Amino acid sequence: MHELAITQSMLDLVLGEAGKAEAKSVGKINLVLGEMTGVVARSVQFYFDFLSKGTAAEGAALSFKIIPTTARCRNCGKDFKLGEFDWTCPHCQGNNIEIIGGKELFVESIEVE
Repeated sequence: MHELAITQSMLDLVLGEAGKAEAKSVGKINLVLGEMTGVVARSVQFYFDFLSKGTAAEGAALSFKIIPTTARCRNCGKDFKLGEFDWTCPHCQGNNIEIIGGKELFVESIEVE
């Protein structure tokens, strides 16, 4: 359900930027979603279609770039994709890691007319 609030915030941001650019309409919105956010692209699309009715963003295409959950091992310094239940380094088997990808949630760009 948090997708509703996220989508509303995204739409507000996009409409604000489109207004600053004096755009007539928004053609495309490019979003970046990290796997760890738990945001479901299909839900964002559903809420966007509903919330954007009657705005300059109505009918705009949403594009999603999904960022996998990745980590860096603090022992050996190697980067790797994290498994769902395996958070150990596949190179040295260490578990002293830092998350370096997968928490992203932002509007990368918008295309306006």
